[in-house]
Amino acid sequence: MSQRLNLLSPEFRENPYPFYSRLRRESPVCQVDPHGFWAVSRYEDIVTVFKDPELFSSSEMKIATQPPWLGRRNPVSEALNLAAPPQHARLRGLVSRAFTQSMVGRMEPFAREVTSRLVDALPRGEPVDFLSGFALGLPTNIMGLMMGVDPSLQKEFKRWSDDISGVVVVAPDDVARQAEVRKTLDDMESYILALISRRRASPGTEDLVTDLLRVQENGERLTDAEVVSFLVLLLVAGLETTTYLLSHMALILARNPEWFERLRGNEALIKSFIEEVLRYEPPNHAQMRVTTRETTLGGVKLPAGAMVLLLLASGLRDEKSFPDAERFDPERGVQANLAFGHGIHFCLGAPLARMEARVALGKLLGSFRRFELATDRVQWIQSLFFRAPESLPLRFIPL
Repeated sequence: MSQRLNLLSPEFRENPYPFYSRLRRESPVCQVDPHGFWAVSRYEDIVTVFKDPELFSSSEMKIATQPPWLGRRNPVSEALNLAAPPQHARLRGLVSRAFTQSMVGRMEPFAREVTSRLVDALPRGEPVDFLSGFALGLPTNIMGLMMGVDPSLQKEFKRWSDDISGVVVVAPDDVARQAEVRKTLDDMESYILALISRRRASPGTEDLVTDLLRVQENGERLTDAEVVSFLVLLLVAGLETTTYLLSHMALILARNPEWFERLRGNEALIKSFIEEVLRYEPPNHAQMRVTTRETTLGGVKLPAGAMVLLLLASGLRDEKSFPDAERFDPERGVQANLAFGHGIHFCLGAPLARMEARVALGKLLGSFRRFELATDRVQWIQSLFFRAPESLPLRFIPL
């Protein structure tokens, strides 16, 4: 492309997919704004990066997640997802012993209870913000139960998550915003450390914090700092991803009402629909890596220390990997695993997000004839890593 693309420009945020298509055709590996990141837009190249965590490191991302104005250690910088081998194998091994399929199974009855309560509270036929009125409520309740936190604190989760995930896009001269983010990190870390202390003194029965403190492998346990970092990562990934996935599902249904009757009561098709939403409009649009030495990717030479931005949403619409990729088709029969990462950094929370989406969609379809979009234009959040509406006004038409 003749001019460097700005991924935070209004035109791009409104609809990034034509830009992604052009990148794949003309400049599959190129520098973009902000920060001159090297954007990777083709599926094959993205998978290549994921498969070589030594060359394309996540642990070196501290430069991006810990800018000078932060003035403190960012727990995200220490999180499991940013650890490189061999430390990563130890951390993931320990964490995965607590984050099991049985844990997801324990959460499903609670997810159904919360979903029923949220659906009952939705006004019939009147505009309501689906994001705050439903999509945020399910994952915050799940996160609260998993972490064993005071229910009154759950309203803080989204603010914490937004501030942490937005560190990279805070302007160097935005002093007020920088102060807000620093306070968020201080408040959140203090709360989680106090929670860890309480769980050590009085273990819970089924909460994740207690599970993380108990797990050990070859005599090793997670340190308090590692538990804090994992819980921060869980909060950001679990809350943002699921909230935005639910919002994308509702928006796509509002724009494609023909799918309501086909999906209603069809468990298999509901699962396929969720996978197609993850491919077609993934909540997590990008992940970042750093080159540990000079290399060539997609025919382009990258220097050591290059900040590589993997455009997952572009890769999931790559025509070479997904025929007729721009068409939304739940019956195409693919599983969009790339939406949750790939390889050693595949998201441990993927089964939980899929369960929440399946439960929510089944209940919504069983309660409403259709959803109607109650706005002429959807406004999108400013983020390099997530794509989601700032709000989603919908009308719910009952059966």
